[in-house]
Amino acid sequence: MLAGGTDISSNTVEFAMAEVMNKPHILAKVQQELDTVVGKDNIVEESHTGKLSYLQAVMKEALRLHPPVPLLVPLCPIEDTLVGGFIIPKGSRVFFNMWAVHRDPTLWENPTEFDPERFMNSNVDYSGNHFSYLPFGSGRRMCAGIAMAERMVMYSLATILHSFDWELPKGEKLDLSEQFGIVMKKKVPLIAIPTPRLFDPALYK
Repeated sequence: MLAGGTDISSNTVEFAMAEVMNKPHILAKVQQELDTVVGKDNIVEESHTGKLSYLQAVMKEALRLHPPVPLLVPLCPIEDTLVGGFIIPKGSRVFFNMWAVHRDPTLWENPTEFDPERFMNSNVDYSGNHFSYLPFGSGRRMCAGIAMAERMVMYSLATILHSFDWELPKGEKLDLSEQFGIVMKKKVPLIAIPTPRLFDPALYK
């Protein structure tokens, strides 16, 4: 759980960072929320993360566009099963392509657009009860490290977006392409230059 959760969390943070850097108005809105909740004379603490509703929406949207395990963990029926008019024989290995589900235009408006607003005032969460949104799976086989990953990603994103402004190296272009595998990763690693944005220099010591 620790190894998988750490890998998945860091990949999600990287995708979320790249997406908000690609849309400066979203980054500005995240930092405005952080300034209101945390303050520019404080550093982020874990107790703040539950009050950051817009940043939570950013995380959910990053997980929708870039699900950590795009095909989820394969399942195997213990008996012949009828699903949607199709018979799935006993012992078959079944993969759920959540990457495709999360980008299905019949389920999501503008599915390829990074838009955290779609999760504002929404009851969609990570519980596995919303079958159009299952970044961590569903049922008894859903990810065991979901709570850890959620806390790590929220705290990491809040900290680095609150403490620093970010920009690409001069002449570099942002690449949002993905590298498919058991775990989803950015094809081209994100390289960004931080600039301190908090008022109190002592906070960086």
